[in-house]
Amino acid sequence: MNLKVPIVILDELAESVIRSTGQLDLASGEIFDVRYDVDRPGPLGLPAADEQYEFTCGMLSNDGKDVEFRVDVDVMRARYFVSPSELLELKVRAAKLFAGLEGKALLDTAQRVAEHAEPKKEGGAPPPKRHLH
Repeated sequence: MNLKVPIVILDELAESVIRSTGQLDLASGEIFDVRYDVDRPGPLGLPAADEQYEFTCGMLSNDGKDVEFRVDVDVMRARYFVSPSELLELKVRAAKLFAGLEGKALLDTAQRVAEHAEPKKEGGAPPPKRHLH
C-alpha cells in the first residue's frame, strides 16, 4: 500500500519564503523527493542552513482544503521529516477536515475493525482477551 502523499513545504526565512514540494510518507514521517521552486536555496542547497532561516511548515491539500503542519529539518543530513507526535496530529486533523470525521469517530471505527478482524471460536463467541504482563 502506498502511504506517500504530495505536500508543499514552506521554508520561512527572515525576509522571504522558499517553496518546494515533496512526498510525505504517512507511515514514517519521512519526506522524500523534495523539489525547490528556486535554484539552490540557501547555503549548500538547504534553506535551513541559511542565517536568515526561521522555521519550516508543510501543507497537505485535498479538494481545495488545506492542513498545515510543522516540519522538522535535520541540517546535517539535509532531510525533512515530521515528528511522530506531529504526524499523529496531522492524520487526525486531515481526516477531520477532508472526510468530516472527528478523532473519536476514527478511534471508534478502528476499534470496531480490530474487533471484527479477531478470529472467532467455533461457538461464535470471540476469543478471550489476552493480557500481557
